Amino acid sequence: MTTNRTRSFAAVAAIAVGVSLTACSQDAETTPTAATSAVTSTSSAAASTTEPVPTDSSDKTSAAGTESKLTVVDIRVGEHDGFDRVVYEMGGTGTPGWRVKYVDAATQEGSGKPVDIKGAEVIQVLIDGSAYPFDSGVEQYSGPNPVPGVGGVVTEVNGSNVFEGVTQSFIGVTEKQPFTVTTLSDPPRVVVDVAR
Repeated sequence: MTTNRTRSFAAVAAIAVGVSLTACSQDAETTPTAATSAVTSTSSAAASTTEPVPTDSSDKTSAAGTESKLTVVDIRVGEHDGFDRVVYEMGGTGTPGWRVKYVDAATQEGSGKPVDIKGAEVIQVLIDGSAYPFDSGVEQYSGPNPVPGVGGVVTEVNGSNVFEGVTQSFIGVTEKQPFTVTTLSDPPRVVVDVAR
């Protein structure tokens, strides 16, 4: 009789421990994911070590959502493990598209005027689905311009001008390096990562 009670108690205790360990395990899996998301959206913090370092320097494109009306409200540069990150935060509605590539010189669309940018190489960022503040309903980014780099490969970011539904900006870099471009939501962001 005592043996059966002891076994029953041991079985209940084992189940309770198993449930506790499962709950702890789930918390452990959830917490890093939430922390990684917070780090990803904050350019001044170090990135998660699971983020891949860019490996390709070819042109990158993605179409904007239909009827997007977005305005750049902030530009940030951050240092991450193996790459520098430039974030264009947007306000308004829709999903931004982009066309990003290395160019021989920084030249303003429409006027053809040269744009001063520090760096041995220049990445042009064109954000499609852009709108003037009176169309998007949000205030446009007001500076500083240029945005300084953080001591890595990105030397500075210059410009957030809108011309015919496109925001044009330039990223100065110390040397031609691979890069990736992605979009994030809530708020909408165009993210350019440049390998170091």
